[in-house]
This record gives sequence, C-alpha cells and structure tokens, in this order.
Amino acid sequence: MSLAFDSVLVANRGEIACRIIRTLRQLGLRSIAVYSEADAGAQHVRQADIALPIGGPRPQDSYLRIETIVAAALDHGAGAIHPGYGFLSERPDFAEAVERAGLVFIGPAAASMRRMDSKAGAKALMAAHGVPVVPGYTGDDQDARRLAEEADRIGYPLMIKAAYGGGGKGMRIVRTPRDFAEALASCQREAQGAFGNARVLLERYIAHPRHIEFQIFGDRHGHVVHLNERECSAQRRYQKVLEETPSPFLSEALRGRMGEAAIAAGKALDYTNAGTVEFIVSPQGEFYFMELNARLQVEHPVTEMTLGLDLVELQLRMASGESLPEALLRGAPAQQGHAIEVRLYAEDPSQNFLPCSGTLDHLVLPAPSANVRIDSGVVEGDLVSIHYDPMIAKLIVWDLDRPRALIRLQDALAACHIHGPASNLAFLERLVRHPAVREARIDAGYLDRALDEFLPADAQDEIAVAAAAVTALLRDEQQARNQYSPWARGDGWRIQGAEPREVALRSGASVFRVLARGYAGEYSLALPDGRIMEARGARRVDDVLSLRLDGGALRLRAHIDRDWIEIHKDGMRHGFDRVLSDSAPPTPDDDAGSLHAPMPGRVVVVGTSVGASVEIGHVLVVMEAMKMELALRAPRAGTVAAVQVVEGDFVEADAVLVRME
Repeated sequence: MSLAFDSVLVANRGEIACRIIRTLRQLGLRSIAVYSEADAGAQHVRQADIALPIGGPRPQDSYLRIETIVAAALDHGAGAIHPGYGFLSERPDFAEAVERAGLVFIGPAAASMRRMDSKAGAKALMAAHGVPVVPGYTGDDQDARRLAEEADRIGYPLMIKAAYGGGGKGMRIVRTPRDFAEALASCQREAQGAFGNARVLLERYIAHPRHIEFQIFGDRHGHVVHLNERECSAQRRYQKVLEETPSPFLSEALRGRMGEAAIAAGKALDYTNAGTVEFIVSPQGEFYFMELNARLQVEHPVTEMTLGLDLVELQLRMASGESLPEALLRGAPAQQGHAIEVRLYAEDPSQNFLPCSGTLDHLVLPAPSANVRIDSGVVEGDLVSIHYDPMIAKLIVWDLDRPRALIRLQDALAACHIHGPASNLAFLERLVRHPAVREARIDAGYLDRALDEFLPADAQDEIAVAAAAVTALLRDEQQARNQYSPWARGDGWRIQGAEPREVALRSGASVFRVLARGYAGEYSLALPDGRIMEARGARRVDDVLSLRLDGGALRLRAHIDRDWIEIHKDGMRHGFDRVLSDSAPPTPDDDAGSLHAPMPGRVVVVGTSVGASVEIGHVLVVMEAMKMELALRAPRAGTVAAVQVVEGDFVEADAVLVRME
C-alpha cells in the first residue's frame, strides 16, 4: 500500500528533524523543514529538500506558532505534518489545526491526547481500566492550603508534578512539611512557564524506583501492540541519562504483566500511532502507571536497534491508514541483542550540569556502523544556541548481550572529542564504568544521591601533562618536517647546543609549563613541580600515543586539534589548551564574591533587596535559560550592596546580578 501523502513538513528542529528527514528520504518522500532566525544555518535546514523561515529565535516566536506552521505546510504542498518529539508534538490543538487544514497529522488523534493532557485525568482513566496507579491527589482544588493538607494525608516524602507537563519539568521531591511551600511555588512557576498551566498533582514517592517504559503502537483498525520495554533508571533530576533495552531488571513474568498493562493503557485511549507508557517500578516489582507520552521518544533508537524496525516509517504507515504488520499483531517481537543510548549534551557537570552554549570548535564522533549509531543535529563549527535544548548528539550502541554492549559504548565514548562549550562526555564515561551501572542495580534516584561518584576528579595527572607535552612536541616536529627545510627541524638546536623547548598547557585556571630537551620521540621533560621524566620511543598513530615513560611502557589515547590536546588515560579525560609560553593564569575576578549569571537567560524572580543580610546558599535570583529554571544562590554570607536586575530582564553570561558588600 502506498502512503497517503508524498510530502511531509517536519515541525521540529535539531537531531529530531534530521532523524525524521532521514526516513523520509529513504521512502522517497519530499521533506519540508521549518526554522527560526537562530537556526538559519542548522543541519536540519541543510538536509531537507526545502526549508522555510517561521520567526524569531525564541520557541514561542517560531516552533510553537501553530498557524504559521500549518500555513507553511499548505503553501508548499505538504500532505502531512510530523511534529517530532517536544515542542508541539503533544499539543491536541496542533493536531486539530492540522486535521482542519485537510492535512495528515503523524501522531495520535487529538482526542486521545486531550485525555492524556492532564496527568490527573489520565491517572483516573487508567485506574478505571485496571492499570495500577500511584496513590496521591489529582483534584481540581489547587489552593495552597488544600494542597498542603493533601500532602500531609499522603505522607512524606512525596512528589509534586506539573499536571500538564513532562520531561522532568515542574517536578520536585519534598521530604518534609517545612519544604512544601517553597517547592510548590517553584513547581507552579516552572509548570506555568513550560506548559502554560500551573496546575500540579501530588503522588506518594516510591523509594529507589526503576523507571521502565513500554513502546506502544496503535492503528486505525482498533489494534494496539507493544514493542517491548526500555529501562531509563539512570537519570538525574528526572532527566534520562542512559536508556537500554531489554531491561536487566525485569523477569519474563513481570515483563508480561507490564506489557499487558501498557496495551490496556493504549486501548483505554483508543490510541493510534506511536506512544510510550511509562511506569515506576518498586524494588519488589510492584509497578505503577506514571504517564503516557503521546509521541515518539528520544530514546526510540534502542528499540529500533534490537528489533530491526524503523519506528518513524511505522508512524508514517499508521498515519496513512495501514494496519499494523501481521508479525506485530501476533505478539511482542523477539529482541536481538542489547542496545544502549546516552545523550551528549553541552552542559557542565562540575557546575551542577549547567547548560552551555557556544560554537563547537571541534567535534569528532565515532563512525557509524552496525554496532554504533549517531543521531545528531550539529556538526563541527555549528552553534549550540541558548534558545533550545543543548543536545549535541545521541550515541547508540548494539551488541549481542549487555556486557558486550557496555564495552562497545565505552569504546564509542572514548572516540568522541568535543571542544568549545563544556560537555558531559567525561561524566558519561565514568557513568558506564560505574559498578551500579555495570551490575544493573542503578535506580532512578541513584545519581542524585551519589553524584560525586560520577564526577571527574579535579586533580591533574602529571602523566597526562607529560603525555600532552609529548603529543605537542611530536606534532610540532611533524609540521616542521612538512616544511621541507633543514632549518625547520624544530629540535631546538643552536650552535652552542640544543636549547630546551617550553610547552605551556592550560587546564582550567592552571598553566603547566614543561621544559623539553630532545627530538623525534626521545625527550627529557622537566615538569612544573621540578620532577624530570624521561620519555622514550614516543609514537602517535591514529590518536594512539605509545611511549616508555620513566622506563614503563604506556599506551594512551592522545587527540590534538590545532592548539587543543586531549589525553585519555584510565577512562579519564584530560583536556589542555596550548598557550603562548608567556601566558599567565587567569586573574581573579574582582566581583568573585558577587552573584553572576552562569549563562544567558531571563530573570524570573528577584528574591532579595539592597541592604538585606543573606546567608550562603540563600536564593537571590531565579533565572530561566535553555528550557530550565535555575535558582542562583548567594556565594557567601554578607550584605547586599546592589541588585542590578529586575524580573523580566534578559542578561548575558557572567553579568553581575547581585553585588555583595
């Protein structure tokens, strides 16, 4: 059966749009992209057959403009619109606008989405259809006093959740009654900003839970199936960090019961197209419905890798009115092997995973293969914008079983190199090596409880410093040989004898000056602390540095790009910028004791005033940036000398917001 349309507008951006466009191209369908002013040079714009500007850089001025997107589809001959995941993908009013325009919406029916629009209503619906739900409060009365009373009834700890939200936004764990009011206000603000509705619900907090979701699909002929589960228990602040399938936690019996519940959830909604039923699972195996995401999930590639399916193609066929394939109707398909996904983000783990923006000066990702898949919306030289999610790429691996897949992921991460904005790459490498992950005992709260176990150590490794210096020397000599001049040998030779060469390397606020004598892989290195290291037989081939250092042989990954060097040793990354020999360390900031903006963003709350006495950690300003609300706290105790912003201000990174006496 041929599809009901030959041209599809993709109402999304970044890796999401690129991934959908790839399937459209494989099926011979024309792809139409849309883009904001900030995305004029983005990869999804370059990959689509045609691309249309739709407004300013802020999502509300572009990617959330329903009428503009539908008009663009009509004006350029689209027969269907794919919403991707995120933005408008779960907006029933968008699905209705698409259908009113006579276009095909590639997703669930608006009526199904409306029934899932409220988490409170969804829980009641699921309970009525026999799907287990977490005890809590989902009522219409949103008075703060009533919510506090209900919280006391449910008992602590409990969870506050945005009733119309998802993606971890508008969610807080509250452990004591005295913390409830502040957490509620913060949740409501974040929910209002992200979803346009401040309503919340309360749920009993399940300690040490697993987060396991089931991919479902429905067709227009009344069939609903599930395509097995994905475990997403490795998460930080409700944001998924690592996803895998099959779940190492589920027994076959529990998998069967949860799969039946997922199908029951879909049938309760007369569900069509792709959706994801998310469950919270206690250590004893009790499971409860959390939500149904009425869209394709970011982590869908792990399902594709183990089933050999293209879920976007299946979406297109369901939207065209086809029945689910007979093989899927016979039951959950058998999985082949094990797949794992991690997300590479421009964010700084050392600064509480603060999202970062900036140009990707250098970006190297593993070559795609049968075992490694890369889904990305950026290439080297692209800008990670302050206006959108800071994802760089999704890295997905597959192998015959979980231990092999973890090794495959470890190797794939080691082959990645990112220079420009800070990234979570080193954090992910520690994550996949951690015993809690390797032994499959990580739960949804583990990272938040024990984050220090996953953060790279600050201490610099002198072997890494020496290896970086050797890498720089070998590269200098190679470049000199390429000049075809005996005077460009680069070994420091003078008539009066060989002069030492200085290699100055900056890492963070530290500058390491290494004095080197020697040539062609044979060096005597004087390190900053006065220690002398003898390097012998140094060779670097395909980013692998082999040498004997003080008599012991080493093999390290050593990547160099222009003046940036990265040494990979014992699963740890050590990055260095090569600087001029006379460069000094950064000077201290005169305003180091004041409150600075960690990144560009909008001020939503100012919580102090001139003359106020504050304690260290007191919340002074709340900012909204890169789809997150950031509470900025006093860096020290003292008296406020000046408040330099008001609510609604847009500030640049490093701007002084509050000055302390």
